[in-house]
Amino acid sequence: MTDAQASPPSPTEPPELAQALDVARTWIDDLTHRLGWHENDTAFYALLACLHGLREALPKDEAVHIGVALPVLLRGFYFDGWRPSGRSSVAKTRSGFLERIHDGVRGDPAVDPEQVARAVMAMLSTWLPAAEVENAKAVTPHELHGFWPS
Repeated sequence: MTDAQASPPSPTEPPELAQALDVARTWIDDLTHRLGWHENDTAFYALLACLHGLREALPKDEAVHIGVALPVLLRGFYFDGWRPSGRSSVAKTRSGFLERIHDGVRGDPAVDPEQVARAVMAMLSTWLPAAEVENAKAVTPHELHGFWPS
């Protein structure tokens, strides 16, 4: 998002909130562009579904490190509802991970969960610190390695 696209803060909106919204919109716009979509709302749900699947697939400590590296608003959505002690191993399988994305976009038949996974992992590789991405790749379950860019 360029400065021309950034929404000016309202007189009652704290500048920190406006900035956090702009950064979140930038990530969603990036994913929308990577996927060749026109619907930012679908891209938002796809991003969250993939992030939640990744969160469940990674060891707890690495899931926390990835979450902390996200922009503040996305970080809140990432951690919202997470129960580290009640983790499922379903997202550690390729089919479970893709099903998590499919369910997150409300079963939209126009959404290809594999395309979403590849786009989100590429986006994370672009936006997050390289060391954090390499650490996440190293502990990603083998079945999911192909979603990360080489």
